Amino acid sequence: QVHLEESEGGLVQPGGSLRLSCYASRIMFEVVDMAWYRQAPGKERVLVASISRSGATEYADAVKGRFTISRDNALSTVHLQMNSLKPEDTAVYYCSLPALNAWGQGTQVTVSS
Repeated sequence: QVHLEESEGGLVQPGGSLRLSCYASRIMFEVVDMAWYRQAPGKERVLVASISRSGATEYADAVKGRFTISRDNALSTVHLQMNSLKPEDTAVYYCSLPALNAWGQGTQVTVSS
């Protein structure tokens, strides 16, 4: 059974940066698409970014130009580099393997001064 483990989030000031990582175990990582979702308080979970096994990326409009998703197949890891963070980016961020409906435990990112 696949296991997804996210790195710790944190508290960041507006305009700051944070990098999230997600390690996937018990899976042939290089052949699967990966994604990051987020869920803000009182709102539905939404897609933030995705990356295909070939490296093609897609982003939600709200994060285009600020967030970058990448993958390291040798380390079975997907990253989410978040720059120019805004208070509205505050949410619990989840790593996902959509094909298997697999999810990480979620990590809190808070953007506040």
